[in-house]
Amino acid sequence: MASIRKRSKTYQVSVSNGRDSRGKQIIESATFVPDPGKTEKQNQKALERFAVEFEAKVKAGKYLDGEKLTFQSFVPIWHKDYAEMQLEETTLQLYDHLLRLHILPAIGNIKLAKILPAHLNKLYNQLAVERKDGKDGGYAPKTIKHVHNLISSIFSMAIKWNIVTDNPCDRVVPPKQIPACDKIKYFTVEQTEIFIGLLDQRYTSTYRSHDRIDDTGIAYHVDEYTETRTVPTQFKLFYLLAIYCGMRRGEILALEWSDLDFSNNSISITKSTTIANGKPITKTPKTKASIRKISVPAFLMELARNYRREQLQYRLSLGSEWVGENYVFIQANGKQMHPDTPYNKFKSIIRCYNAHIIKEEEKLPEISLHGLRHTSATLMISQNVDIRTVSNRLGHAQTSTTLDIYSHALQKMDEQASSALDTLLNHKISS
Repeated sequence: MASIRKRSKTYQVSVSNGRDSRGKQIIESATFVPDPGKTEKQNQKALERFAVEFEAKVKAGKYLDGEKLTFQSFVPIWHKDYAEMQLEETTLQLYDHLLRLHILPAIGNIKLAKILPAHLNKLYNQLAVERKDGKDGGYAPKTIKHVHNLISSIFSMAIKWNIVTDNPCDRVVPPKQIPACDKIKYFTVEQTEIFIGLLDQRYTSTYRSHDRIDDTGIAYHVDEYTETRTVPTQFKLFYLLAIYCGMRRGEILALEWSDLDFSNNSISITKSTTIANGKPITKTPKTKASIRKISVPAFLMELARNYRREQLQYRLSLGSEWVGENYVFIQANGKQMHPDTPYNKFKSIIRCYNAHIIKEEEKLPEISLHGLRHTSATLMISQNVDIRTVSNRLGHAQTSTTLDIYSHALQKMDEQASSALDTLLNHKISS
């Protein structure tokens, strides 16, 4: 039977767990911390229940002790009993990467109960100045914050399972993140007009000399050559949806033809595509706000209708070689487009344009593909679209998220409002 001993404000619960190879009795102990929000009688019942459950775990061989168990030994238990059942595949993949690359090498061999804030501070400071991929500088505060949150989550589960009584992350402050508005990149109105114009222009690509193998397996050489092309319709549609609708890359890639309502010029966004373990997966968005229906300009829906006819003709030409389903954006065989493809094409269009521009200030900035979504939001705000509508179109769960990310545009609107009032009232105060 478990023995209970009061120690200051806590209780030590001990259970005999047989004898070791030398005949010495093995005593397992755990600490019970009373809940200050409960009465003495309630805490007494909780203590008795804790003692019974603790003894049952020891007898069943399921007791884990943070004084003896290293962080590295606990991670597989956390992974199997919690992470694999509760976390999304993409989140689990990120966590496994952070554990393998950063966390386990630093604190993996330390006993859970012995990990101190100093150990974590040392890890975070190291991440801030040195990268593991050979690039200059350290990791961004956002990455270090991910590491901190993961360690904290693991310790939280260890506390719930009565393995440790303390989370050292509670006494550590990770590096402050840079405000989102200070790091987002987007096109101005003029740059957006230039980029949209490029989608209708012919462009020339130069291909270096290389070797190929024909259908019969015979190798042959191809000299350097140039080729004039236009942007394929599906890419034009992809980028215009990002600009006019503020849709995320994964949301556009996940679109099926049944999501497009040509009668009402709208699109239903109910899923998103991402990469997990190197493979694209399509799933329901994490938040309810991301599931939405948005209006689309009539000209854009007409472009989609034309592309639909184009795709059907292409499908018929492939015959049995078509292996796709009902996705709007596809590979050459009809399968869903890979998430890297629109990014690579986007960069190619910008670089091709910039190669012919002499003045640096007139070149298009090489923003990320996600920058088209930022462009959409910024332009909507500049046109006095109310923030709730902008937030709804973007699929943000809260308008505060939109306000935080796009405060740069709101600041400009505030300045314009001030100038407008000055012009309207035109009052001069004499000194």
